[in-house]
Amino acid sequence: MSLVWKLLRRNISAGQLAGYAIANLVGLTIVLTALQFYRDISSALDDEDTFVTKDYLIITKKVSTTGALFGKSTSFSKGEIENIKAQTWTRKVGGFNAAGFNVAASLEMAGRSISTWLFFESVPDDFFDVKPKGWGFDPANPRIPIVISKDYLSLYNFGFAASRGMPQISESMVGMVPLTISLSGNGRQQYFKAKVVGFSSRLNTIAVPESFMQWANSQFADRPIPDPSRLIIEVSSPGDPAVEQYLADRGYEAAGDRLNNGRMAYFLSVMTSIVVAVGVIISLLAFFILILSLYLLLQKNRDKLRDLMLLGYTPRQVAANYRNIVVVVNVAVLVLAAGLMFLGRSYWSGAFEEMDMDLASVWPTVLIGAAIMAAITFGSIYAISRKITRLF
Repeated sequence: MSLVWKLLRRNISAGQLAGYAIANLVGLTIVLTALQFYRDISSALDDEDTFVTKDYLIITKKVSTTGALFGKSTSFSKGEIENIKAQTWTRKVGGFNAAGFNVAASLEMAGRSISTWLFFESVPDDFFDVKPKGWGFDPANPRIPIVISKDYLSLYNFGFAASRGMPQISESMVGMVPLTISLSGNGRQQYFKAKVVGFSSRLNTIAVPESFMQWANSQFADRPIPDPSRLIIEVSSPGDPAVEQYLADRGYEAAGDRLNNGRMAYFLSVMTSIVVAVGVIISLLAFFILILSLYLLLQKNRDKLRDLMLLGYTPRQVAANYRNIVVVVNVAVLVLAAGLMFLGRSYWSGAFEEMDMDLASVWPTVLIGAAIMAAITFGSIYAISRKITRLF
């Protein structure tokens, strides 16, 4: 086969192969770098403490002056909830279910008793950003686990405690404080032990398990349970203009800056898609350059290929020489593109680490690059084999 290779390589154009390699290297580098950057950003977005909330919106109805005066309901009816579920950008919808009874909490510290009125809400467990131990409720062992918003603790530490000269407390300290909860209503009153088991960055409420809320409402509710006045929605793309338009048309409001932050994630995904598409187009053009170059080469070697056939060589044996060229060049392109992707990543990884943003693994991106090059390689080999078979 070495003699065959010496015969066939005479018409191989190094410039054409170099042009293919450079074009494919540029396209694959763009694809891998854009994908890795997006994956690193997405990894940071999965952390609820970062500057963008990725997938969830909490919405309410606007409270107007006339509505407040005339007692207009701000709850979401079942029909309105079903309409939200039917939207293409909606994945899941959950309601903040309120308690139909009175809640009071008390604790004893340094021989002093402190008590206050509270409120409880529950949401489906799927919407929690924390999964604390002991979450759930068993009437046979009535102990209430509570998740509260991190904002409440911040308000105490940096607002109330700072202005009153009181000591600040950490999340672990709050979890160690034993609480006594009084539930009253429907002519009954009962005391429960309770404990704060977690803090949520997503849910701005005092949350208890749904199983407890259903049980407690059945026992203590002395008024009709209202429809939820707040909804939490898992959306496919929170910055999608269709989401903002839908909320504006119906007079709904998104809590905080979640909708504005969602626009950033949506814009990032759109820009990444555009960059990746450009890289894919360049790689496809490079693939066609390679195929065209090989076809021209095979056409030049047409007489030599026929002579080899007469000498007893098979199309597969002849095609192996061109296949080896494609494999070597594509492996080199993949290695260089991965190296350039690592180099590009080093420029933004430092900034991400300074903001305590976790980076995603690079290996899925490398595997995607390998899959792209494998597809190009197999496509090239198939085209070469088919062309040589026709010439034979």
